[in-house]
Amino acid sequence: MNLLTRLWVWLCRLHHSLGFGIQSPTDYAFVRYVINEHWPYYAYQQMNHSPGDALHRKLGRLYFRIANWRQPTAMMRDAYEPFWKAGCRKVRFTSDLEYFDLVRIDMSNQTEGELDNIYNKVDDNSVLIVEGIYRNWATWHRIEKDSKTGVTFDLYYCGIVFFDKKRHKMNYKVNF
Repeated sequence: MNLLTRLWVWLCRLHHSLGFGIQSPTDYAFVRYVINEHWPYYAYQQMNHSPGDALHRKLGRLYFRIANWRQPTAMMRDAYEPFWKAGCRKVRFTSDLEYFDLVRIDMSNQTEGELDNIYNKVDDNSVLIVEGIYRNWATWHRIEKDSKTGVTFDLYYCGIVFFDKKRHKMNYKVNF
């Protein structure tokens, strides 16, 4: 994505910055201290030399912070493994799991059946990260409205889904 497009997206979402309008203390803390954390982490220097474009590295740093916050035990294999591993050294990667703590999918590669399969392997503590939500807007809206999902965060480049049913269902747009 070129610089002008990224700038336009950021400007359009400016009023969704830094947790403005988020009433839940838990959701506000997640936005402020995980999604939009700007303090340098110990692994950022190493991540700056990873292959990929600027967006890949930006998402990788986000995934590092999420892994650091969530501390998953098992995840599916994916292209961001070094970032996940830097955030949580105990995580193990496999190609098939019975249960997901944390899972990342790309909308361009997923079908409805695969999404239902993921829904069957999550619980109230699971987190789903969906990349490319604006490439498949209808599916992202279906995920937001689904009765199995709870709080969702639309970061434009990706979406984050929580499945905790004890929390009030909300859909947030966040400038990332």
